[in-house]
Amino acid sequence: MPLLMHQNIKNLYAIANKPTRKVIGLMSGTSMDGLDIALCEITGAGTSTELKLLNATTVNYNEETRQNILSVFSKETVSLEKLCLINPWLGKLHANMILETLKAWGITASEIDLIASHGQTIYHSPKSLHPNDAFGSATLQIGEADHIAVDTGIITISDFRQKHIAAGGEGAPLSVYGDHILFASKTENRILLNIGGISNFTYLPAGADLNTILSSDTGPGNTIMDAYMRTHFNQAFDKEAAIASKGVVDQELLIALKANSFFSLPFPKTVGPELFNLEYLNQAQLQSNTTHLSKEDVLTTLNLFTATTIAEAIKQVTGNAMGSNNLIALYISGGGMHNPLLLEHLTNLLTGIKVVSLNELGFNPDAKEAILFALLANEAVAGEAMQIGGNATNKPITMGKISFPN
Repeated sequence: MPLLMHQNIKNLYAIANKPTRKVIGLMSGTSMDGLDIALCEITGAGTSTELKLLNATTVNYNEETRQNILSVFSKETVSLEKLCLINPWLGKLHANMILETLKAWGITASEIDLIASHGQTIYHSPKSLHPNDAFGSATLQIGEADHIAVDTGIITISDFRQKHIAAGGEGAPLSVYGDHILFASKTENRILLNIGGISNFTYLPAGADLNTILSSDTGPGNTIMDAYMRTHFNQAFDKEAAIASKGVVDQELLIALKANSFFSLPFPKTVGPELFNLEYLNQAQLQSNTTHLSKEDVLTTLNLFTATTIAEAIKQVTGNAMGSNNLIALYISGGGMHNPLLLEHLTNLLTGIKVVSLNELGFNPDAKEAILFALLANEAVAGEAMQIGGNATNKPITMGKISFPN
């Protein structure tokens, strides 16, 4: 009697057995500026993985899309009807963006093996930051992957963070695995820093074993600055730090901004805009009697707040290595990489560390997170469960849920 197998399973089995797979990675971060789409050619799996970025772009969200997401983003109270409606709507929107991008690239959907969809995080609640002992860590991403799979006709892997939490982690950051595979060096101590809405890093000492590396959030990236720009300047972000460059840092406000227990938590740790938001800033201004500051001075201080908390976290983790003859190189990706004042602060604060763009390693820094999720999708289909010391899980895991096109 022949072995019975659903055609979707047969297709997945065939993809898993291919020597090389074409995987589209998707990332929509807390800045909500658009959808990063990275087309990757991935050979092998595990520590033998080889990846080539074939193409990458960011499809910008229009204001209506941004406002729809903002209506359910990082709020304790939202309309359940609106949340229910936006979840599939965003999935269909992402599917259309993928198809239009493939068309522009002259590629058919049938040439793509997998889509890796991070989804849009709308609430992130690690146990360390909520008081309810009846519940553990939790996170929620929307942009329903079944709609992506059905509308594109491509098997889609999504919802990567849930398994991380189920295995004892906090759901973020998930970059540690891909950072090790793509960027570990036998001779150079490396820090992979991503400055999105939230800042996170992976520390890769030269020749480090996969089980000994560390990845963690540091605190705010662009999230408070971007929210401040939207509210007070009607701009999505401070382009080229044009406004922050006009202000003066207020030390009292900076001290108040840094006075939060999150910064004393042990590594690894994770956080989101649920903590670092405009209300956080408002409280810090009240506590420091700085509500009179000019908007430029507030933004300048927020810029240094991000840089300082990143630098202090990196100094804490790298420890004695900074004072040795072993070179440490910091490779930056994410939207914050385009903020010249932020980079100036980091360079000044991290003396003895080479601070450069991820471009120096031959990778598109704006596509990095989308690439890393493409890697995780590849592992879900063709790899093995991973046990990585730096990701704070208590057992090997395979991340991602599978959505078939039919």
